[in-house]
This record gives sequence, C-alpha cells and structure tokens, in this order.
Amino acid sequence: MTSETITADAAGTWTLGDLTVNRIGFGAMRLTGSAAFHLGTPSDRKRSIAVLRRAMELGVNHIDTAAFYFSSMRSANELINSALSPYADDLVIVTKVGPYRNYAGEWATSARPDDLRGHVEENLRQLGRDHLDVVNLRRMGQDSIAEHFGALAELREAGLIRHLGVSDVEPRHLAEAQAIAPVVCVQNRFGLDSRNPGTDEVLRICGEQGIAFVPFFAIAGEGGSHGATDGHDEEVLAVARAHGATPAQVRLAWTLAQGPHVLAIPGTGNPDHLAENVAAGALRLTDEERETLDSLRQKAG
Repeated sequence: MTSETITADAAGTWTLGDLTVNRIGFGAMRLTGSAAFHLGTPSDRKRSIAVLRRAMELGVNHIDTAAFYFSSMRSANELINSALSPYADDLVIVTKVGPYRNYAGEWATSARPDDLRGHVEENLRQLGRDHLDVVNLRRMGQDSIAEHFGALAELREAGLIRHLGVSDVEPRHLAEAQAIAPVVCVQNRFGLDSRNPGTDEVLRICGEQGIAFVPFFAIAGEGGSHGATDGHDEEVLAVARAHGATPAQVRLAWTLAQGPHVLAIPGTGNPDHLAENVAAGALRLTDEERETLDSLRQKAG
C-alpha cells in the first residue's frame, strides 16, 4: 500500500459544484511546521514545496487551505502559490474563512460578516488568484450562520467566489445556508475516534443531496492539530496487517467507504506520508472489516 505508483484517481471522483476532484485530496495545514498553526517547529520550505509538487504528480487536484494556516516562518498559501503557480486548469483550491489569527499568530476574535470580504481578499492575494474556487464558512460557535453566509453569498455574486461550503455545522445550519445559496460541500470533524450524532446526520443528508462531505482530522484522531494519533486499536492494526497497510491508510479507507460523496484531505509535510495517504485510495476494505471498524467507532465518545 505504500507504492508510489498509486495515484489519487484510484479513489474515484466527486464534484464540488461543477468542479470534478479526485476523492483523495491534500490538506495544507501541516505544510507550515511539525504541527499546525503556531505549534511545533517551522517546516523546511524546500521540503514543503516538494511535497506540493509531488502531490500534483500523484494526481491530487484538490487542496484545502486557509490564510490562517501559518507558523512563525511559513504560510501555507504562500507555499502553494510558490510551488504550483501558474495553476493547472483542473486544480481546485478550497479555502475557509471565519477563524482569525493576528500577525503574532494568536487566535483573535472570529470574523464578523463585514470582515469576510477582507478575509477572502487576503486569500486571493496570498494565492495569486482573481477568484476562489470554493470558500467554506467555518462556524465559530454562533447559533445562526445566516448573516455570515449571506455575506459570502454576496461575494459569490460579485465573482470573487465560485462555490460555497460550510464547516463545523449541524443539520440546521446546513439548511439555513441552503436557503441563501447553494452549498457544494460540508467540512466537519469525523473519523474512527470521534462520534457525533449531529455530524452523522449531516453525512447522511449530504449523501442524499449529492453534497460532498469532507472530514477533517480523519487520520489525526484525538491528536487533532498536533498531528496523527500514535494510539491505534487492535482492530485497526489487524486490518492494516491484513492489507500490508499502515493504520493511517486504514483510517482513510474507512472514511472513504462511508459513501461516494465522502472526500479525504489528509495533510502532511512528509513526502513518504503523502504517497501513503494517496495510496490509501486504492485500499478496499471487506464487508467484515468495515463492520468491525464500524463497531469500534460505536464505542467512541
């Protein structure tokens, strides 16, 4: 399963609006250092650029990023721009807005609706683009997202954004957004280690409506922004041994097996891990293995 001859199209494709992407994509959060944001140590710039270019060679055509993905020395958007511009015609770059970090890297007050144009324009500037393919509104705990999503819908009408998505939402927030403008994707935390009935319902709704469901921290588990978990249940290890795969690949394969509308955006600054993540798109779990892993997740909190 670590063969570098396996490319991202092994996982199949899905659409974000009118944009077709391979179901295995790439999350840019870990490009900036050994852990996300201000955690860990800054990455080696040449290595991060090499990882991005290798991702393209392996058929990845969906990158998830944000202007607030930066460390003391690295910016994910700047790395993407430097490594991949001029961009391939089929490359889809998805950004997100809502959270905010100041120039010192500290988390500050999340964006108000009237702040969002500036956040979108900052992503455009950093990426060197005249429009953003997809912008996700990350809900920051507010009860209603209508005003924030409405502000992004106006930017979509103005041509700065092509498609819209939402993140960290419950079913009612998805419906609230859809009453304003089309939603092409939902990003929620989802994986073997986390079980949230609301997110499970969002997953089901997305499948029924043909909306892409894009989990984050599918590999990281409880490690979250600090990186992939080192703790693996025996059930995961047994499936990995049966396929000659890594536990991370099993987690990705299980995630993709939740439905054809489910995408994966594993992130890494390690070229070897990149190849392993992409190759996971070719791993097919048996019905028995899926049932075993499903049972394991039922125990998760």
